[in-house]
Amino acid sequence: MKTNSPEETTSLAEKLGQLLKAGDVITLEGDLGAGKTSFTKGLAKGLGVKRVVNSPTFTIIKEYKGRLPLYHMDVYRMEDGGEDLGLEEYFYGEGVSVVEWASMIAEQLPDERLEITLRHLGEDKRELKITAIGNRYIDLSKELQT
Repeated sequence: MKTNSPEETTSLAEKLGQLLKAGDVITLEGDLGAGKTSFTKGLAKGLGVKRVVNSPTFTIIKEYKGRLPLYHMDVYRMEDGGEDLGLEEYFYGEGVSVVEWASMIAEQLPDERLEITLRHLGEDKRELKITAIGNRYIDLSKELQT
């Protein structure tokens, strides 16, 4: 899937945010500046989050209140794989988890999730590769692409 502007990328993420349910896990991969945090801002908007969303780089996890809680994680700097952060409580909790740089904690991730990889195609253009793992996410992916 391709987007031609930051607004288009945010709009797609907002649509996804409107479809999410408690316990959903979205992983985001991509180079620095590929749009992971911007994508999360769109998700937050779709979840009805009113606060400004920014990267949790130095705090690892930021929580936001919306229609459902949003747990925004940036695990890039994690050295121990997240074992002592209790990530499973977030993944299987009452909110939606968004994990930037999820490959850093691959062994901690739920078996079922929606994986999104963002890639630069130009200044404002992005390619989003969406991989649905599990029936819930296959259905979610189909609904997102309609």
